[in-house]
Amino acid sequence: MEPAFELFSDILAYRDNALTRVDPRVKFVLAVLAMVGVILSTHFLFPPVVFAASLAAMMAIRMPARLILVRLAAPLGIVLVVIVLQSVLVGSSLLFNISLFGLNIGVMREGVLHGALIGTRVLGAVSVLLLLSSTTRAHQIFHVLRWLGVPKGWVEVGMLMYRYIFMLLDQASDVMDAQRVRLGYSTFRRSLSSAGVLAGTVIQVAMDQGIRTYEAMTLRGYNGYMPFGALPRITPKDRWILGLLSGVLVIVYIALEWTL
Repeated sequence: MEPAFELFSDILAYRDNALTRVDPRVKFVLAVLAMVGVILSTHFLFPPVVFAASLAAMMAIRMPARLILVRLAAPLGIVLVVIVLQSVLVGSSLLFNISLFGLNIGVMREGVLHGALIGTRVLGAVSVLLLLSSTTRAHQIFHVLRWLGVPKGWVEVGMLMYRYIFMLLDQASDVMDAQRVRLGYSTFRRSLSSAGVLAGTVIQVAMDQGIRTYEAMTLRGYNGYMPFGALPRITPKDRWILGLLSGVLVIVYIALEWTL
């Protein structure tokens, strides 16, 4: 698969497995509950448990390990940056010193711990989102958002963004390939110029596509909002899954955050 397709596509959600068959509303509520617990956690226990459980679920549905690494690469980079910044900017208990370009930089114990806590939160929340997007189709997620009462305009903008992000990425890839063939990135100065041209081209294509999309939607009867059909009733089995897993999440959170 192309890198952009690997990062954003919901193709794995079209597989038939135990998780894709669960009602999307159940999965969405459980994902929100898990992320709230991760965000509110004050210790290093609950976020890693959520991260490990999400990875185990992704491996259970046979999600390629390479795809997992690709989608976690950016969050891992953010985590490393946060830990480094926190370790040198926060705290007063010195762990050790680092000499860098003639500067003596102190690494603080409190900063390392705080940065590591933030990092585990990031990884825990991202892993939940990754699992949700790998087991729930994009249009189902937008349908659930509308069912939950999210404003129609927000949902429609999100749907159109997801629909056309692949086209814009393909356009940017084609322009960049053409620039490389013409040695557009052979020097630093030419790289800056090529990057500016690339950004301008993508913005122009996005604006043109927006006009064409609106005209096409108007011709097809668009009157200000997209209609959404009613979602089917949640089955007793899915209600049981929601109640059981919600209880498990709450119990694990209380056990790890309040009792240990």
